[in-house]
Amino acid sequence: MKHATVKVLVVEDDPALAELIRFNIEAEGYTAAVADTAEDAELLIGEDRFDLIILDWMLPGMSGIELCRRIRRREDAQTVPILMLTARGEEGDRVRGLSTGADDYVVKPFSVPELIARINALLRRAAPQRIADTLQRGDISLDRAAHRVMRKAREVRLGPTEFKLLEYFMENAGRVLSREQLLDGVWGRDSYIDGRTVDVHVGRLRKALIRGSDSDPIRTVRGTGYVLDTTAS
Repeated sequence: MKHATVKVLVVEDDPALAELIRFNIEAEGYTAAVADTAEDAELLIGEDRFDLIILDWMLPGMSGIELCRRIRRREDAQTVPILMLTARGEEGDRVRGLSTGADDYVVKPFSVPELIARINALLRRAAPQRIADTLQRGDISLDRAAHRVMRKAREVRLGPTEFKLLEYFMENAGRVLSREQLLDGVWGRDSYIDGRTVDVHVGRLRKALIRGSDSDPIRTVRGTGYVLDTTAS
């Protein structure tokens, strides 16, 4: 549960993609508004305050890049995090988007867990007080502020990487995460480690979480990756 209502504006002209993003944002406990043009988005921004804006690069009429520039000129929206959605993967285009005022970007096609993880990361940086300090999944709880993990009544001792890994699993509980998604979500897009390192850290995390008759909350999906089983207890 979130401490306060977090409002996200989705600016995307593809109705199916906009609905997919809206559904998953609301599944996280946030509220979402959708605009299919830059002009409609400007009207909404003028009428309401948003905690984050997801902005498609390619929009009919005014482009996402131009809208990003205009948002950054607004005194009431200069610090709102902007996440760009783009099919442009070239470095020059990414640099252009970031230099215009975007805080992060996701290249289409993207995975929903990656998008949600980036949304949560931006919100944590911009307004940490608006994101829940504690995550609870099954019998596991994670306190971000205290950097503490409990399973039932037992404290689980984790290193920094395993803590981040568990946090990412809990933010995406029930979703199968590939090694590539885990690398991106935990270590970062530009990390130089490989999938085998992910396996090592997942193994360490499992070892810390399981004691006695405890079930293994992390399920391996052969050929795909891992999933945190929310029914584990």
